[in-house]
This record gives sequence, C-alpha cells and structure tokens, in this order.
Amino acid sequence: MNRHFEECLKKNKIKEFSQGRSLSSKEIKLAEEDLESAKRSFAEENYRWCIVQTYYSMFHFARALLYHKNYRERSHFCLREAIRVLYVEKGELSVFLIEALAEAKNLREAADYYGDYSGVNSEKLLARAE
Repeated sequence: MNRHFEECLKKNKIKEFSQGRSLSSKEIKLAEEDLESAKRSFAEENYRWCIVQTYYSMFHFARALLYHKNYRERSHFCLREAIRVLYVEKGELSVFLIEALAEAKNLREAADYYGDYSGVNSEKLLARAE
C-alpha cells in the first residue's frame, strides 16, 4: 500500500465512511455545477474565479470517487493519495486525474492567495476538467 495513503489513514485524514455511496451522486452534481459556473466565469473573463471554480469542480468529482469506495477525506493531499491507491494503482483510472488535480490545486492557490492567474491557465484548467 502507498506510504502516503497509510499515513493519511493513520492520521484520520482518510476515514471509512459508510454513507459515502449514498452521497457520491450529490458530489457529482456539485462538480457539474462548479464546472458550468467556471465556464461562465471564463466567458466573462473572470479568470481568477474560473480557476477557483474549476478546481472545486475537480475536487468534488474526486470526492465522489472516494465516497463511492465508502471513504471520506479531511485533506486535499490525502484525497489525491486515496484516489491514487483506490483507482489509479488498480488500473481503473489514469494517473492524469491525479496530476490534473494537483496542478489545479496549485493554480487555485496561486490565484486565490497571491493574485497570480491568467486566461491561459484558466483555459488549460477548464480543458483538463472536462
């Protein structure tokens, strides 16, 4: 098992969650809503907000995958590690999802915390989220 995933479990950053499957469709709906909002923000040239919304769209989709396996996260990093172990390492999903989510988080933090964003990054992130 992945060392990072084991640490996440040990620190209760990833926990079993019996209600997960029943909530995964709610997370997918949130992901879809955030993606549509991001597209509108992009069209309005509100690139900072587009990046933030796109990241959260990807986050909610990843959370839906985690819920589907009856787990819950308490860390964005641990969410990625759980998806890696539960899906990527089993060949069910491409590592592209983990890489795109990590890049999206970095772009979101740069936009949100440092005012560093662009239309180019917004467009790239939207394409990856699709």
